[in-house]
Amino acid sequence: MIKRAYLQQIINRINEPKRFIQVILGPRQVGKTTMISQLVAEISMPYQTESADAVPPDNIDWVAQAWQAARLRMKALQASEYLLVFDEIQKVNNWSEVVKREWDYDIANNLNIKVILCGSSRLLLQQGLTESLAGRFETLHITHWSFAEMQAAFGWNIEQYLYFGGYPGAASLIDEEERWKNYVRDSLIETSISRDILMLTRIDKPALLKRLFEVGSAYSGQILSLTKLLGQLQDAGNTTTLTNYLGLLSDCGLLGGLEKYAGEVVRQRASTPKFQVYNNALLNSQRTENFKDIMLNPKLFGRLVESAIGAHLLNHSVSERYKVYYWREGNDEVDFVLKKGDKLVALEVKSGVKAINKGMQIFNEKFRPNTMLIVGTSGISYEEFLKINPVQVFDV
Repeated sequence: MIKRAYLQQIINRINEPKRFIQVILGPRQVGKTTMISQLVAEISMPYQTESADAVPPDNIDWVAQAWQAARLRMKALQASEYLLVFDEIQKVNNWSEVVKREWDYDIANNLNIKVILCGSSRLLLQQGLTESLAGRFETLHITHWSFAEMQAAFGWNIEQYLYFGGYPGAASLIDEEERWKNYVRDSLIETSISRDILMLTRIDKPALLKRLFEVGSAYSGQILSLTKLLGQLQDAGNTTTLTNYLGLLSDCGLLGGLEKYAGEVVRQRASTPKFQVYNNALLNSQRTENFKDIMLNPKLFGRLVESAIGAHLLNHSVSERYKVYYWREGNDEVDFVLKKGDKLVALEVKSGVKAINKGMQIFNEKFRPNTMLIVGTSGISYEEFLKINPVQVFDV
């Protein structure tokens, strides 16, 4: 069983003297629960894991009862420290207030209970953290699996990763492609939307949200105005509603919308989004074409490469604290613009079939980026780029 790099980070934090609640955020099926199992196998302290998956949302006593049980077990074992893990805790109403009360009680009574909170809805967890737990926590953002990880775990080549993406649980199904597509659609996409969004957030138009995901995923790596998108959706809505729904999909690690880089925040927020899936499996599980069709079609393959690069950039953007944009002016464009602090990087993806344009030159004249990078033809290979942490480009 592969051990992701995040495992050592959380082991180091848990072995430190008690400082903060550890919050592990990440989409479904990226290995959060597996990592917790690996963690408790490698540490020496006693532990207790609790999952809110089967707990009614209105059972607000559940967190306190689990915490009290941890105190009793710690006392019975005469342990000097104890680890308490809550999985999907955001599903319980008012969870953050209860966590705050119990954590502060332990601090006041010098009880060395270390706490991990896990969740697949970044928005809902962060709402509770910022409302009640300010100053008491630190986060660890878990991303979808990278090409290097899928290659190490399953021996995949670059073409397989570009098409099948980074879901380890689905890797054994790729030889039966229709079965793989059904698994991704039913067990990953539908579950994420139904359980992480619709059950936990008031959504007035659930059919519109699902259709937005379907259409937005199909256009991954492409720019499409929300006004034009409305014409392709079966349910009525408006651009404000779509923007809010896109934010929810992004918080669950499904579909994001990149803003146009303009050097001015107001203009960026008003821009036409460039849709971007967080994992190419989300795009290809909904295609009518199969793996062989895509590999033999230069145009579709080129879009697949750009979508994979975009997903790679977007996945690391949260933990590495950089922003991902695109830029377009008329027919000239730059595929991705990265900004971290005062550093700016322009990145163009070329799969060998993309027409050469002067977008990079014009962008350089207007914004003077620190680095201009080509991924693909005449630059760093997309296979090599997908193996590195994108934050490294800021040091080039």
